[in-house]
Amino acid sequence: MLDNKEGQTIPNVSFPTRVHNDWKHVSTDDIFKGKTVVVFSLPGAFTPTCSSTHLPRYNELAATFKANGVDEIVCLSVNDTFVMNAWAADQESDKVTLIPDGNGEFTDGMGMLVDKAEIGFGKRSWRYSMLVKDGVVEKMFIEPNIPGDPFEVSDADTMLAYINPEAKKPEPVSIFTKPGCTHCAKAKNLLADNGLAFEEIVLGKDASLTSLKAITGSDTVPQVFIANQHIGGGEELAKYFGS
Repeated sequence: MLDNKEGQTIPNVSFPTRVHNDWKHVSTDDIFKGKTVVVFSLPGAFTPTCSSTHLPRYNELAATFKANGVDEIVCLSVNDTFVMNAWAADQESDKVTLIPDGNGEFTDGMGMLVDKAEIGFGKRSWRYSMLVKDGVVEKMFIEPNIPGDPFEVSDADTMLAYINPEAKKPEPVSIFTKPGCTHCAKAKNLLADNGLAFEEIVLGKDASLTSLKAITGSDTVPQVFIANQHIGGGEELAKYFGS
């Protein structure tokens, strides 16, 4: 059975982490004491749903969570610190703290340790999220206990809707760029100056020239999309904000 721990104190655990080639033990007090923290836990770093949706959306909404009283967002998985550090770098998840529960102690104490030996994972965390205030669990969203890896209720949008149903979410923004492009740098600065977080799609790394033409109808960069609208290049972006 998966335990709902609402109203209970989180387990007292120390997490061995690797910071700048040194070992650092991070306690649950370090993470939770005197803070409002959103936690989401998942089966494993680098796994498909975790990498494509679960972690990126929490990172995308981090500023909105902060504006609504959340001090920190924590992603927890039964992986070692080296794996979690590598995943953090791969995901560029700079607004989420990734915690390695390598021995599964915290996950076990939460009643969320499950056996995934059939797919070679061993003991891992069930997927869930929770809102923790000063070490006490206020709310948990636990995925349904069905076969596979359900992802229905532990997402960032569900948690944000619980905290504040009226919270204003940021518009999705993407910009196509290429290395060494001064016009791209100006466009990125313009987006930042107007308070817009954005995903950068770099030609030669994240996309090809063919992809750029197919998506934007143009072969020049930058090319900017805001809220599903193709704004265009740098001049069009300046006009967009001017209007």
